[in-house]
Amino acid sequence: MCAAAIALAGCNGTQKEFNLTSPDGEIVVNVNVDDSITYSVTHKGQPIMEPSRIALEFADGDSFGSGLKGAKGTLTTIDRKVDAPFYRQSAINEKANELHLALNDSSAVTFRAYDDGVAYRIETDYTTPRTVVDETAEFNLAGAPEMLVPIVKGFRTSFEMPYTAARLDTFSTTDNELMFLPVYADFGEGGKVLICESDLESYPGMFLTAQEGKLKGKYAPVPDSLYHHPTRMQEMVVTAKDHIACVNGSRTYPWRILAIADDDTKLPVNNMVYLLGAENRIGDYSWVKPGKVAWDWWNNWGLKNVGFKPGIDNRTYKAYIDFASQYGIEYIVLDEGWSDPKTGNILVSIPEIDLEELVAYGKEKNVGVWLWMVCNALDSTLEEACEKYAKMGIKGFKLDFIDRDDQLAVERVYRVSEAAARHGIMLDIHGMYKPTGINRTFPNVVNFEGIFGLEQMKWSNPDMVTYDVTFPYIRMVQGPADYTPGGFRNRTKDTYKINYNDPETQGTRAHQAAMYVVCDAPFAMLSDNPSEYMADPACTAYIAEIPTDYDETIIPAGKIGEYIVTARRDGETWWLAGMTNWNYRILMLEMPFLTEGVTYTGSLLADGEDSGTNATSYTISEITADSKTPLNVTLAPGGGFVLKLQPKK
Repeated sequence: MCAAAIALAGCNGTQKEFNLTSPDGEIVVNVNVDDSITYSVTHKGQPIMEPSRIALEFADGDSFGSGLKGAKGTLTTIDRKVDAPFYRQSAINEKANELHLALNDSSAVTFRAYDDGVAYRIETDYTTPRTVVDETAEFNLAGAPEMLVPIVKGFRTSFEMPYTAARLDTFSTTDNELMFLPVYADFGEGGKVLICESDLESYPGMFLTAQEGKLKGKYAPVPDSLYHHPTRMQEMVVTAKDHIACVNGSRTYPWRILAIADDDTKLPVNNMVYLLGAENRIGDYSWVKPGKVAWDWWNNWGLKNVGFKPGIDNRTYKAYIDFASQYGIEYIVLDEGWSDPKTGNILVSIPEIDLEELVAYGKEKNVGVWLWMVCNALDSTLEEACEKYAKMGIKGFKLDFIDRDDQLAVERVYRVSEAAARHGIMLDIHGMYKPTGINRTFPNVVNFEGIFGLEQMKWSNPDMVTYDVTFPYIRMVQGPADYTPGGFRNRTKDTYKINYNDPETQGTRAHQAAMYVVCDAPFAMLSDNPSEYMADPACTAYIAEIPTDYDETIIPAGKIGEYIVTARRDGETWWLAGMTNWNYRILMLEMPFLTEGVTYTGSLLADGEDSGTNATSYTISEITADSKTPLNVTLAPGGGFVLKLQPKK
């Protein structure tokens, strides 16, 4: 990686007004430093954000961002190539203009303008630690954009909610209501905007509240007293302090981001959150191996006709290993129950589980083993557990039930990520706030939950099909999403029923297969049980072949809440997939991204003619394609498709 920093004219001496423009000139940031710090943003000449204030309030009465009479600005350009392992593309060409405003000897604020958004972060250089009482982060969006917002009640949340439609000028949150990020705003011809954040370290995550047409940041206070819930020994907050963070005086604060796009299709490939995350801290990551995993919990260990009663024991998990090995699936995971969750002791397995035997059996079959555990249970015995299980040959931990993003919770995520990396252990973090670039900082963190995923089908009946063509435009901008797709009990809108032990899915089987391409998921679970998969070897083999790590990703077509088409390149091979909402849809796909003059051959897994009434129906057909010939694909209501294309030999 290299960076070019070129001083530009117009920022000498102390000033009150500053302008920053994106490299293509279409985004302009105006910053005013006069008593307070405010900034506004235009996109293609249209206001996106009216003047919005930035400030910090400290417990000693001092403050950042008030009583100012100007600043000294330095304007630089950034032009570098950033390696992006296990991301939606293998490398990113980062181009931006940066404005650094020195407010005084001990504080500054930095703005960056990319062609696809704006970000800022606060910086302080105090000689002593500080207690942050509150942070002011206003987002006074211009006009009355239509919004999609995930709303929760209170700070304790797993960050798993569907989106609520709202119009900013008529929308207000109640005292207990919070919106977690990202938040989507549609300005029509003025573009689409997501409010995001990145590089969240030793600081609480940002929620938003809405009052009188204005959005403002709100943050979980530092926990004061805690207790452990008896079911899983999960750490819970009882009372909280009257401040949001205790910080080193010299530090940078999280990046606040406005991701901006002309249309919806540019949002899922916005890379600002990743680029603004702290750089790789683990050094060599060649040992990190993404892949797919056969999962037990969603399907309730539901093996059928295996000659024994399945459950949490070695016979059952050997059957999962056998299935994974047969289809080239890299891993299995032992979810809750392999140790006694009521004790919180993750160093001892239950009598029915012999971990060393399972690891050895998996090694013979070329299948690695992961272990589920409550995150604070790992943290309580962090070094001992990492050392024990790394030596045993465990490949990764699936961590769960953080359910907070206060400062202590965020520090825990960084602590366990660093320790796991030192011991050669990968992480998949569930019960997690949205990712904020930590997968760049710790490439061993290969996936995150923080999504309204397939587990919801075990106990509820939401409009999951519509959510499936909404979240890729919003949640995935923050980072990978462990949606846990792959359910094979597929149902139409009218036939779906809640079934906890044998959960069903809304939409077609091709819709479920498409999720493996549409989702950014370096670590992707097969949620259903091996018996279901082996009853349909053709679809299972097709899913098993889909990569989880790509060189390039684009979105050729789509509209939020209606449909999405994703194209990903792995070497010379292209994988395309699409999903629709409950509307029947015929797609005519242009494929200019294919190499011109090259004929491609491949296989198309798509909805069958009767998929609208029989959601398990699909077809697999062989096709040829090139960069100039559109491809027609028909999608049933709640349907989907997957297409693999390789250059014809």
